Amino acid sequence: MKDRKLLNIELGRISAEQYRTERPQSGLVVVLDNIRSAHNVGSAFRSADAFGVDKVFLCGISAAPPSPEIHKTALGAEDSVPWEYCANTIDAVRRLKDEGYTVLCVEQTEHSLKLGRDFRRSPGQKLALIFGNEVDGVRQDVVDESDAALEIPQSGTKHSLNVSVAVGVVLWELVR
Repeated sequence: MKDRKLLNIELGRISAEQYRTERPQSGLVVVLDNIRSAHNVGSAFRSADAFGVDKVFLCGISAAPPSPEIHKTALGAEDSVPWEYCANTIDAVRRLKDEGYTVLCVEQTEHSLKLGRDFRRSPGQKLALIFGNEVDGVRQDVVDESDAALEIPQSGTKHSLNVSVAVGVVLWELVR
């Protein structure tokens, strides 16, 4: 055997309760704007847990726990990452701004900042990241309410990533 895989027990992971109460705050919040697929919501929870997100806001038609579909992809991360349902994404955005967050929608706009090139997180900066619907992206009124748009640079023939993949890419870049 060249390289033995570690067992889950060897990874030293914290419990869901420790995640919620003992883990240092990261200053990162994820806002899901009308995500149609509960599986995408679950995957976003799993990435949020992996990268230490403080809270997930589920807005509009986004599915919310408890849900078998969310649990299938979240693998329990919906129990570790605090979450809140907000009927209106704009209300969540305004509240987060009032709490001192810089609000970035992850969207392709005329003046979007390229992730990893045009935007770097300042130390201690609180960020709220808005991810949009699988078909239409982040709603224009939500883009308008955001402080800026953050774009994942892409070079292929497609112009978008699956929303759950986008969550993982953006979070990884911001915490690495």
